[in-house]
Amino acid sequence: MPPVIEPRRVPLRAVHLTVIARAPIVGRVKTRLSPPCTPAEAAEVAAAALDDTLDAVDAAADGSFRRVLLFDGPPGPFLRSGYELTAQRGDGLDERLGYGFADLGPGVIIGMDAPSGGPWLSDAIRAVRSGYDCIGLATDGGYWLIGLADPDPNALIGVPMSQSNSGLAQLSRLHTGGRPVRLLPMIRDVDTIDDLKAACADRGRLGRTARRLLATR
Repeated sequence: MPPVIEPRRVPLRAVHLTVIARAPIVGRVKTRLSPPCTPAEAAEVAAAALDDTLDAVDAAADGSFRRVLLFDGPPGPFLRSGYELTAQRGDGLDERLGYGFADLGPGVIIGMDAPSGGPWLSDAIRAVRSGYDCIGLATDGGYWLIGLADPDPNALIGVPMSQSNSGLAQLSRLHTGGRPVRLLPMIRDVDTIDDLKAACADRGRLGRTARRLLATR
């Protein structure tokens, strides 16, 4: 077991809060919703989730960190002013996250379908500024957010993704590297029809979309 790295404060303006997202193109997003949703409806869910997640980032913004969209696909009306737009690179999600931190520096990356994590975004930023990594596990075994104070891509690359233990594997990678970590609350993101049913309780665009689509089923 390597020695634990002592936390070091990160310069204020160096920190970013980033949403990693894919353009909500029919047939390319939220494919696990289809069926019972149509591919067009699944894309509508993705667009609603992204919109609400950007709202959550905007609500946490206080002018002291950069807002970034780490994006895959063509730009569209979902893009907002005040955000840097950075292209994803790499093959699997582990590489896209790892290279994202390599390109953007210390900060926090949140998934596009985790707007319910909004109340803890400020905590994540504070953790990174204090020299700690942070991670928010998801109920499906993955994770909805990760923050790195030291943006070493090797802290992520090679971690198996889209598995029932991906979140714990990522946490283990951080611990094995001796990196100090703070845990954020576990939440449910939106991948399956059961997740969409749970999202009906949300107040934002995602909740409205979920209620309308499920009302006919």
